[in-house]
Amino acid sequence: MNYEYFIAKRIIGSKAYKSSISAPIIKIGIAAIAIGMVVMMIAIATGIGLQEKIREKVVAFNGHATITNYDSNASQESIVPISKTQEFYPEFNTVEGVTHIQAVATKFGVIRTETDFEGAILKGVGNDYNWQYFDEFLVEGRLPLFEKKWSEEVLISEYLANRLGFSLGDKFQMYFLKDDTEKPPNIISFKIVGIYSSGFQEFDAQYLIGNLKHIQRINSWTEDQIGNFEVFIDDYDDIERMGVAIFQNTPSTLNTATINEKFYSIIEWVKIFDKNIYGIIGIMILVAGINMITALLVLILERTQMIGILKALGSSNWSIRKLFLYNASYLIILGLFWGNILGLGVLFAQKYFKILKMNPDVYYVTEAPVYINWSYIFGLNIGTLALCLVMLLIPSYIITKISPVKAIRFE
Repeated sequence: MNYEYFIAKRIIGSKAYKSSISAPIIKIGIAAIAIGMVVMMIAIATGIGLQEKIREKVVAFNGHATITNYDSNASQESIVPISKTQEFYPEFNTVEGVTHIQAVATKFGVIRTETDFEGAILKGVGNDYNWQYFDEFLVEGRLPLFEKKWSEEVLISEYLANRLGFSLGDKFQMYFLKDDTEKPPNIISFKIVGIYSSGFQEFDAQYLIGNLKHIQRINSWTEDQIGNFEVFIDDYDDIERMGVAIFQNTPSTLNTATINEKFYSIIEWVKIFDKNIYGIIGIMILVAGINMITALLVLILERTQMIGILKALGSSNWSIRKLFLYNASYLIILGLFWGNILGLGVLFAQKYFKILKMNPDVYYVTEAPVYINWSYIFGLNIGTLALCLVMLLIPSYIITKISPVKAIRFE
């Protein structure tokens, strides 16, 4: 029989225990564990959620990696064409982990209305384009269809539509300068069939998605020529190795750049969230541990006579320490239970009702994204319990210094 667990269970279940002097301190300790758990869960869920959402949006507009011509400059406009006749296209089978490759091109132009004008980038795409991300971003209308050779259908951002006063179904003209600026610009009419909002204003303010053939015609390219290839992989965590592998499996005349290289400042800013998460977890566990140490010391002080009696009856110091550790474990688990209930409640409320809004100019998202994974929640609970118990081993050592004779006479 585990008599330490038996005695601890009797103490926890007694009415005197619940109305004792230590009761308020114990409640504070439980509350500290619960609040700490809520804060840690929110920090991890929103931190990882924000990281994934921002990366996801960067990938939506660029792929995980882009294959371009070395002669291309640093602008976002396709200058030097690439032939679509490549061994790695339309299926990049030579590198395991590549899920999709698509041919695109970009061209800067000016959208002109009766009262206003706005510079924008037309991103030309073909039938091989992966609309997965924009299907999620779509707020009105539908995705463009390129059944006709010179399809006028385009997908425009909500940001650009609001700035120019456009609505679904409107038609507009876009002007594209020729290499010889003395000649009149190319003018193409487009029809808005869909409006998207990624929440990433840096991209929303620039891109509208249309037919690749228009850019090929403006640039006097053949149907075989495109601006660049966008490559998608199945695991972002492996992007550095995959970037090297893709580069090694393409011709020497072509260059490969991952989004980590193209958008270095954004990706590095996102990585800072990891340090914030670790810092918050460390502080919360430390605060919870200190509160539990205080509660344990009060419990020991309150049960000094019982400790003396148990020692007089032959109990070892370790047995008595285990008794109080069992008691403390119950309090920690109780705090974790309420912390999980409250934490998950907050996270699911944010996930489904979008309560907390964010400034897209700063965070690239319109609401705080939430990442819920049961593995990290389980790990957080086990880790908090284990670390708190380890911290409680030190104050429980005070039991070894208690004299049975003095303890029995203690009042």
